[in-house]
Amino acid sequence: MSLIKESGIQIGGWIQLGATYNPSNPTNGYNGTVSFPDRANRMQLNQFNVFLERPVVTVGNTWDFGGRIDFMFGSDTIYFQAGGIPPFDVNSGVPNNRGSWDLNVCCKSTRTYGIAFPQAYAEFYSPVGNGLNVKVGHFYSPTGYEIGPAPDIFFYSRGYTLTNGHPFTHMGVLLEYKLNRNWTLIGGPVTGSGTGGWDGNITRTGLTNWNGLGGIVWVGEDKRNTFNIMTTFGDASARSHEAWTMVSSVLQYRITNKTHFATYFVHGSVGNALVNGVQKDVQWMGVNSHLYYDLLEDLSIGIRGEWFRDRDGFRVPSPYRGALQIDNRGVGFAGNVPITSAPADYYQVTLGLNWKPAKRLRLDNWKATRSFNIRPNIRYDRAVGLDQPYRPFDDKKDQWLFSLDFMASF
Repeated sequence: MSLIKESGIQIGGWIQLGATYNPSNPTNGYNGTVSFPDRANRMQLNQFNVFLERPVVTVGNTWDFGGRIDFMFGSDTIYFQAGGIPPFDVNSGVPNNRGSWDLNVCCKSTRTYGIAFPQAYAEFYSPVGNGLNVKVGHFYSPTGYEIGPAPDIFFYSRGYTLTNGHPFTHMGVLLEYKLNRNWTLIGGPVTGSGTGGWDGNITRTGLTNWNGLGGIVWVGEDKRNTFNIMTTFGDASARSHEAWTMVSSVLQYRITNKTHFATYFVHGSVGNALVNGVQKDVQWMGVNSHLYYDLLEDLSIGIRGEWFRDRDGFRVPSPYRGALQIDNRGVGFAGNVPITSAPADYYQVTLGLNWKPAKRLRLDNWKATRSFNIRPNIRYDRAVGLDQPYRPFDDKKDQWLFSLDFMASF
């Protein structure tokens, strides 16, 4: 253990479990288009994540080396797996060889649980100019706002802009160069994907279809306010030179010491995608805004409002897990559940609390109890069909969800 400490290596993780009550009591057991959490009226072990990391010092005049690997088990893993090679080519519908990384490692028979390796990368810092940081491997996407580990997210559920609007992970190289103490350039090549560089994995034909990822980040003088604009761009797949592009921007603003605001915009498009047997250019866009207020030292309240437009019915299947668990033979592992999709606008509002009771209950002697977080949420979703009425919530146009989860880091 002393050797590990001296090397700077850290071992840690978190565990999260919760339940969602859906008064509609959907017959298929799913919460429609909602992905996190997607099962109705049952307890879920969402994330059990263990990581091994040597953090890299990204300032100063000294080279530094490190990296990180994450192992995740739980019902959320299907969203973090490297599923960027879909079962069928998005432009032609031809069955794909989905390749290998963390797909189908285990647990098909459960329909709910699985294993993911969302991060596995080497990292180094070079004191070139103002400082250059480089990651090589598989890592969380720097795009968007509600992405990554559960401890970094305020709400139990996630918005459409995360699940349906942009990538979760990339495989490739990510470079960060500091222009000055306020501005940083981010970019690099990403690969191994049949969805424009998103959620890439190692395929049997090698790392193919190289795409681009890039953007710029601004951080205020007091580190309280940030803004970024990011883009992914490239060919949809190794088989197709049709463009798959996305642009996102995130503004985070600390209004007062107790009040925090964040808003996120995304727009994406794919050329000549195959939708319901017809090839056409498709688009999606969304706006997702958050407002948080610290009521007490250990209690915060938050509200999130969102509009997401899937103009062509390309990005929002219901239930999403059912679409992700189909293989290239058309066999689904989520059960005999009909999957629906249609051009629609999606609206959702979520109200939630974060309560960390350790200090109040005098349980702050250990990291796990200090970090213990209780998060009740109330969420309302509504879908409005663009071409015709659409009812993705167990044949209803809207739904209410009442959820509660518990989380602790170790």
